[in-house]
Amino acid sequence: MTRPFVFLDRDGTLVRDRGYTYKLADYELLPGVREGLLRMQQGGFSLAVVTNQSGIGRGYYAEADLQAFQAHLFAELERSGIRFEHTFFCPHLPDAGCACRKPAPGLLWRAREELGADLGASWVVGDRASDLELARRAGCRGAVLVGVDATPELGDGRAVQNLEEAAEFIVSQDAEADRGGPA
Repeated sequence: MTRPFVFLDRDGTLVRDRGYTYKLADYELLPGVREGLLRMQQGGFSLAVVTNQSGIGRGYYAEADLQAFQAHLFAELERSGIRFEHTFFCPHLPDAGCACRKPAPGLLWRAREELGADLGASWVVGDRASDLELARRAGCRGAVLVGVDATPELGDGRAVQNLEEAAEFIVSQDAEADRGGPA
């Protein structure tokens, strides 16, 4: 059985982007994250992180550092009743030509296979144009950018201030589609 997901970028979307963020000392959850994630879950979406982590490929930190950071993030959010299914990450350098570095859809294809994600009913939320392109290439329902102003490159995407606003938009679009309105 497939299910809808919200695939979330990590740095700049869930936590403050400090440039190759991996140290627990640099951990800072962004405003509206808890509220937004709870709203998405209550709206019937499963959650997963999809993130480029070229700092691993560059030798700045190890996969174990990424896993420790993720465990800390997930433990904090779990105390608020938020459950993430998985973290999908690309450790490769930007010019590696891999199928998993966003905006390539490889990580979302893995989510479809491993988690039963219904990509056509799923959303991508991030803070960069590559997140919009990822949603398009994977055939997702849509994408939302957080913390950025509306730009011409958005196309079908939506720009909002924080994750709480992203959640309201996504859940309202889902409810509107259930009522037979425009998706």
